[in-house]
Formats: sequence, C-alpha cells, structure tokens
Amino acid sequence: MAKVHDFQEVAKHKNRDDCWLIISGKVYDVTPFLEDHPGGDEVLLAATEKDATDDFEDVGHSDSAREMMEKYYIGEIDSSTIPAKKRSIPPQQAVHRPEETGFGTKILQFLLPLLILGIAFALRYSAKKEE
Repeated sequence: MAKVHDFQEVAKHKNRDDCWLIISGKVYDVTPFLEDHPGGDEVLLAATEKDATDDFEDVGHSDSAREMMEKYYIGEIDSSTIPAKKRSIPPQQAVHRPEETGFGTKILQFLLPLLILGIAFALRYSAKKEE
C-alpha cells in the first residue's frame, strides 16, 4: 500500500537538496532529477509547496516523461490537507495622472514623432535623388 503524505510534510521538501512535488494526487521525490530536467531545476523548485498538477499539464509532457516519473513516486497526497487555491489577484496597475506629466515630457511626446517623420522623409528624398 502506498504511503499517504500530509501536505505540510510535502511542502517542507522545497530546495535543491530535497525536492518533492505533488502531481495528480501523487507525491514524487524529484531531487535526483533536478540537474537532468530539460526545463532546468528552477521550474521544478517553483512547483513546490503547492499542487503542481496544472503546471505539469500545461507544459504538455511526453509519454516517456510520464513513464519516467514512476521511478520518483514515493506515495499519495492526503487531499484533505491541501489548502484551497488562493484566488489570483492581478498586480496593481500604475495609474497615469496627466497632471504629473512634466512640460518637457509633453514637448517630447509632440516633437519625437515629428523628428522621426522628418528623418524618414529625408532618407526617402536622398534615396530618390541617388537613382
């Protein structure tokens, strides 16, 4: 019978010397695989301390990768101990306040496009002159 692991126990294994992942209700000790993982060890380390099933599935691993996982299998996760997923809160967007825009910035916003347009016309004119 497979050993059943508590989420808190699995979450403690989160570094290069000791890395466990939860994927599809199973627990894997991927420590020996960190150096060989094609996506780099950072990808695996970033998937610790959570249910990494979505991360794993989003990448679209091959059948051979799925077969390879079996040698790292160490048990099942007690699903009742997995914390509810936190709602994703988008980062705060910077609010643009027109009154904070300096006079020099306003001039550049007007002159820079004109300068670029002028250079384009000059290049076009010189190219036609050489023909």
